[in-house]
Amino acid sequence: MNIEKLKKRSDYQWFIEPQGQMQVPVVIFADEKLIKDMDEKVLEQASNVARLPGIVKASYAMPDAHWGYGFPIGGVAGFDADQGGIISAGGVGFDISCGVRSIHTGLTSDDIEPVKDRLAEQLARRIPAGVGSRGKLRLAGREMDEMLRGGAHWAVEQGYGTKDDLERIEERGRIAAAKPEYVSDHAKKRQEEEVGTLGSGNHYLEVQKVTKIYNSDCAEVFGLHLNDIILSIHCGSRGLGHQIATDFLLRMVKTAQKMGIELADRELACAPINSDVGQQYLGAMSCGINCAIANRQVLTHLARKVFSDILPKSSLRLLYDVSHNTCKIEEHTVDGKTKKLYVHRKGATRAFGPGHPSLPAELKKTGQPVLIGGTMGTASYILAGTEKGMSLSLGSCCHGAGRAMSRTQATKKWHGKDVLRELAQRGIIVRGASNRGIAEEAPGAYKDVSEVVDATDKAELAKKVAKLEPLICVKG
Repeated sequence: MNIEKLKKRSDYQWFIEPQGQMQVPVVIFADEKLIKDMDEKVLEQASNVARLPGIVKASYAMPDAHWGYGFPIGGVAGFDADQGGIISAGGVGFDISCGVRSIHTGLTSDDIEPVKDRLAEQLARRIPAGVGSRGKLRLAGREMDEMLRGGAHWAVEQGYGTKDDLERIEERGRIAAAKPEYVSDHAKKRQEEEVGTLGSGNHYLEVQKVTKIYNSDCAEVFGLHLNDIILSIHCGSRGLGHQIATDFLLRMVKTAQKMGIELADRELACAPINSDVGQQYLGAMSCGINCAIANRQVLTHLARKVFSDILPKSSLRLLYDVSHNTCKIEEHTVDGKTKKLYVHRKGATRAFGPGHPSLPAELKKTGQPVLIGGTMGTASYILAGTEKGMSLSLGSCCHGAGRAMSRTQATKKWHGKDVLRELAQRGIIVRGASNRGIAEEAPGAYKDVSEVVDATDKAELAKKVAKLEPLICVKG
């Protein structure tokens, strides 16, 4: 990106004032190197978002931002329904409620090493992954609707985990706005056998080791110590979420035209929040959120069984579960007044600060755990939300490393077998559904996650708590 187009507020905050039909500024959180490495489309797309009706404060881009569908990935925007605000399927994305769940295992690296190969094989065998993967659960009719309404609560009621899990999940495991009647039969059909599956692309299940602690106070509250083994799961709403987005994007294009909403890009298709289409999308998208949370809950149950069989002394307790492709109704301060906003986060993580009422009592002092996924060859991070981030970015931060090249470019540069061999030499066991999928997800295809996290920390969107490095990675 041409940095000369931006004005500098600080070493980690850049902006452009509203111009033309922009209603609010664009604000990008990144250091100079990350800014220069971003593609020009990020600024173009963020500027287009700033033109949408009812947007407040700013159109934000996180340090891992890159080109996306309509909205940039790493984009955040809040809309006020009372000011004619819109809701956009492109502002949430196709993988609704894709997110990360991190789980304590009660183990250390010394416990894992003697059984590492066996653990990797069993996780890969018993966790369905890859394009078109199918689980043992088959849902249809009333059962499907109950899952879409109930999220992790439904999963726990079916025996997948315990009520203790629910306290450590965003929205406590269920979003009440879900309306299954607004989800198409085709979307439900696609999901019939996909609850309890990882899917493909950048989704994964990883066994990770805590290798560095940055904030001992937060780490103590989060229960993190050096050499602890953490299990992380990254996946979303599978075929159902993709179909919901597809269905409503088509409807929103027509609605925007009918309502006289001028779109700088057809991919910004949207509808007024208070319109029939807007409310129906909110109900359907909320089903996608519940589906993703239920999916991660069932996957946690499957992983617990593998660990208990191989490492009986393990005890898998949920640290936190947070999504990064959502639209949520939240209260934020705008011009000194508390307002209800429809906050779109696309490839951006909710990062609520200390004292926020949505957090469990034991986490109010520290702020929300923020789970940042890296690549299978680098590291992941656990951060904590900050009070300052609430005002800077609507309580949002980065979600991962962010792609530096397309999947097609990656397959031209790397071969899956070579990636596997290189990682194995470093002690990282990877089990993937295909060599092509491994090549697409080569660590070099992504930005440096440490640089992204450092920028997030220094911008005060969230503060670093711990670094985790992969030992075992199951990929789709």
